[in-house]
This record gives sequence, structure tokens and C-alpha cells, in this order.
Amino acid sequence: MTDITTGTKAATTESQPTRRAVLIGAAGALGAAPFLKVRRAAATPATMQAAIHRAIGESPVRNGKVTLDIPPLVENGNTIAMTVAVDSPMTAQDYVKAIHVFNEKNPQPDVISVHLGPRAGKAGFATRIRLADSQTVVAIAEMSDGSLWSDSVEVIVTIAACLEYN
Repeated sequence: MTDITTGTKAATTESQPTRRAVLIGAAGALGAAPFLKVRRAAATPATMQAAIHRAIGESPVRNGKVTLDIPPLVENGNTIAMTVAVDSPMTAQDYVKAIHVFNEKNPQPDVISVHLGPRAGKAGFATRIRLADSQTVVAIAEMSDGSLWSDSVEVIVTIAACLEYN
């Protein structure tokens, strides 16, 4: 850096990478590219069941009250719109405590967990997710009385996302 008042170079304590160092790093990364292998994620429906067990335990889950809105056929798995709504009055006595979403073939089976309370006003949310392959997506709602409700959708993906690089 140049001192404006004296016009002399001032010593800096920060070490800035040089242009040469950046170019050498980029060349090294490009040189390693042929050795990277792309493979599908090795997740299974059993990993999804294990993730569900970690989130809710052994409690029985019933179908109903939850509406999982996700397209059953998507062209590209990189960004898929999804909404989850739960039929609940959201009062101090009867409300949704949490909504969990799981998938069976992504590297991570836990998609999202949203924690709510009676002051949320609405039991639901919208987001976008990625899917590695055609698979089942499951939404489970935990109610204030301890009951669990769910909905699931089988999604067919024509172009997969979520690939791992080694």
C-alpha cells in the first residue's frame, strides 16, 4: 500500500495471494479434474427410516392432516418447489409443534425440520429442494397432543441432482 501523505510504500501485515499463486492453484485444480469420479449418492430407503426414527422415535404415524404438494414428475432434480400444509387450528391448545420432511435417496435423508408454535398462525411452509433420483418424499407433522400425521409423494425425476464427487 502507498501512504497518501508521503508517497512511500507502507508495510502491510496482511499476506495477499500473488497472481502467480492463484494461477498455480487453478492449474493444479484443472490437472486433478480427470481423476474426479462422479457417482450417485448411496442412500437407501433404510437410511430414510433411520432418520425418521431419530426425529420422532417409535411413535405411530397416521396418514392424514398433512398435505405434501410436490410435483410427481419433474424434469430436473436441481430445484423442485414443495409446500407442506397441516390441517390445524393453531390455537394454544391444538397446534403443530414441528413438520419434518425426509427423502430416501439423497445423500442426506433429512430435508428440513420446521418448528412451530401456536403463534405461527399457519401450519405450513414452502421451499425448494433437490432430489438425487426418483424417490419417495415424506412429510411428518408433530402435533401438540403428541400425535404424528404424514403424507408422502412418489416423485419421478428425469435429470438427477445431488451427485457426489470423489
